[in-house]
Amino acid sequence: MCRFNRKILLWVALFVAGNAAADAPGDYAQHVLLRTEGEAAWYRLDVPMSVYWAAAHADLRDLRVFNAAGEALPYALTATEDRRTETRRQAGARFFPLHDERTGQEAGEGIAVRVRRDASGLLVEARADSAEPAGAVPPLRGWLLEVSALDMPLERLRLGWKDGAEGFQRFRIEASDDLEHWRHWGEGQIARLDFDGERIERNEVRLPGSKARYLRLTWLTPEVAATLSEATVVGVVAGYKAAPLLWSEALPGQRVQGVKGAGEFVWRLPLSLPLERVHVAITEPNTLAPVIVSGAWRTAESARPEPSIRLKKRTRRQQSDIWQPLARGLLYRLPVEGGEDVQEDIELPGVAVNQLRLQIDSRGGGLGREAPQLSVAIPGHQLVFLARGAPPYRLAFGRADAQSAELPLSTLAPAYDSNHPEKVKFGTARLADAAAIAAPATSTLVAPKTSDQGNAYGLWMVLLAGVALLVGMAVSLVRGQKTEDSRR
Repeated sequence: MCRFNRKILLWVALFVAGNAAADAPGDYAQHVLLRTEGEAAWYRLDVPMSVYWAAAHADLRDLRVFNAAGEALPYALTATEDRRTETRRQAGARFFPLHDERTGQEAGEGIAVRVRRDASGLLVEARADSAEPAGAVPPLRGWLLEVSALDMPLERLRLGWKDGAEGFQRFRIEASDDLEHWRHWGEGQIARLDFDGERIERNEVRLPGSKARYLRLTWLTPEVAATLSEATVVGVVAGYKAAPLLWSEALPGQRVQGVKGAGEFVWRLPLSLPLERVHVAITEPNTLAPVIVSGAWRTAESARPEPSIRLKKRTRRQQSDIWQPLARGLLYRLPVEGGEDVQEDIELPGVAVNQLRLQIDSRGGGLGREAPQLSVAIPGHQLVFLARGAPPYRLAFGRADAQSAELPLSTLAPAYDSNHPEKVKFGTARLADAAAIAAPATSTLVAPKTSDQGNAYGLWMVLLAGVALLVGMAVSLVRGQKTEDSRR
């Protein structure tokens, strides 16, 4: 009994502590209203670059979503994935009957194909190699299909056949590029059933997704082989479209003093962000500039420094940054016939840096005396939240001491399957006023003060009440134990 009561006390303590430490909207420096579209339980928001710029942590651990009652909503944060693309086409196939007298043999054996080609090189005639008795038509054993009109992986085959052939019909599928060497592609089945004026028909066969010029269909039961009236092949080319990058606005830079030659420029970022690409705007024509892009970062700094750190005077050694080369490139704006050839982007390895340096080779002539406009790109993320409680919903961020509260997407939406995303319906969420986000200056974010003092007082009262409850229950348990011992 005593052990059971201790477990109850532990759960009560955890409940009180969890409620006391719950997030409140006032703990976050910035709030932006969300506009939701569609009726759904889950909503998905493409996190804009302005949120990264103003967040307290580069990994967005300080991101939260609150409902109208100020309750924090469960959410998941996922990287924007490459999108699968498909190109689907179909084309009619030319088909030719294959006849053979030897119906007792295993289907397909002994069937040879004779071909005759026209000037275009296409097959126009095919017939069996076996001798045909005069006046007799050899049994139909299968069909030869020319599918060279569709030069892409074949996914499906659709067949049409004349009335009279009913029931289930199975056939072997083989593929070739030269009518001499054949590859086994499995078996297919078509069906047609008629009864009482109703019809059930299956006329489509799945193919393995490979290329071929010819298909050979050999019926396993020749006596019921269908007479084809049409044949169509469907091809699919699948690919992936790279996830779009998030681009910043043009960032102000400054020239490094005392550097000779074409120039050296430095940009400072609000946070250490994993940069995938930089864009340097070239305004003057006939510009050519070989450049080196370097980055600097502080491995121990995961958030913006506190004001006390900023006010301290740093020694000369502390002020010096350790620069590492990230990429070399060639920027240019040069005339070509009919226009200009422009190269203003440089790929980066995705290393998290909070400073960038552009060193320009003087042999190219440089980019001018003023610091060029530079934009940076990072991988995007999507925030998915469960819409519990009444709207409007608010996105909050900007808390220096925040810890991540995100859930895996498989936990937030248990039925979600990336291979079948249609199983879960997601609504769309957007920032109602993206311009309301104020990006703090570099290294100036201060841990926000709680604007709602009533929330703080309420949390303290809950905590004290919980402690008093624990003390009372503990005293009651001790007295009860003493009473039981005295009775014994």
